[in-house]
Amino acid sequence: MFLIIGLVVVFSMVFGGYLLAGGSMGVITKAAPFELMIIFGASVGAFIIANSMGIIKASIGGVGKVAKGPKWKQDDYKDLLSLMFVLMKTLRSKGVVALEAHIENPHESKIFQHFGAIKDDHHLVNFISDFMRMVTMNFDDAYQMEDAMEKDLERHHAEAHEPAHALTIMADGLPALGIVAAVLGIIKTMASISQPVEILGGMIAGALVGTFLGVFLAYAMVGPIASRLGQIIEEESKVFLVVKSIIISHLHGNAPQISVEIGRRSVPGPLQPSFMEMEEHLDELPPDLA
Repeated sequence: MFLIIGLVVVFSMVFGGYLLAGGSMGVITKAAPFELMIIFGASVGAFIIANSMGIIKASIGGVGKVAKGPKWKQDDYKDLLSLMFVLMKTLRSKGVVALEAHIENPHESKIFQHFGAIKDDHHLVNFISDFMRMVTMNFDDAYQMEDAMEKDLERHHAEAHEPAHALTIMADGLPALGIVAAVLGIIKTMASISQPVEILGGMIAGALVGTFLGVFLAYAMVGPIASRLGQIIEEESKVFLVVKSIIISHLHGNAPQISVEIGRRSVPGPLQPSFMEMEEHLDELPPDLA
């Protein structure tokens, strides 16, 4: 939604200001298709050369992510906290064997299946299952567990940010490719130096459209999209920190209610449910879930 609004504002202000200043769109519309072919085509080709297929696909998906916004909402954090509470409670009250049935096959677990958005994110489900499995294997040193989780999160964080970095590099190269297009236009103009001044002026104006488009695409479109994608990835990674804080709290010997409360305090401020909201959400869970 905000992506669309932002693009509308950008185009309205840039081209509206140009027209109000007495500019003509004729030169731009005539030159733009060819200049865009050079600039955007070259940037896409360079993007393909510089990145693996996985990063290319993730970058394309990242543009859609920017359009939709962050995945996790406040209700999703409530579900995550409730899921961790049920898992911790099951471990405390029924023991390791009862918990193993859920973490070994989470896609058939009634606990995981109860929380729709959580179970559909395989990275998050695997993260929870893997480290809860380590808890059941008597890996109960809270400090060693925290170190292991931080290393896993650092790896995941670096991989998740690769599409945003790739788009940022693409944006950085667009102004230079705009110059390439402009230089080609000047070469074309110089080859027609015998033409009348009116024709040469139009050809130079068309060449300058290339410089304009390179800078415009870089700083008004691709760059902001890359920046927003990085912000969204950063925000969506907070769910893993919540899981980490709950598991570490459990290993320090805290009761499930205390561990979940510590996890609640790790939720980003705008999305953080209140203590009473979490109490009500936990009370609404089916009694046979744990």
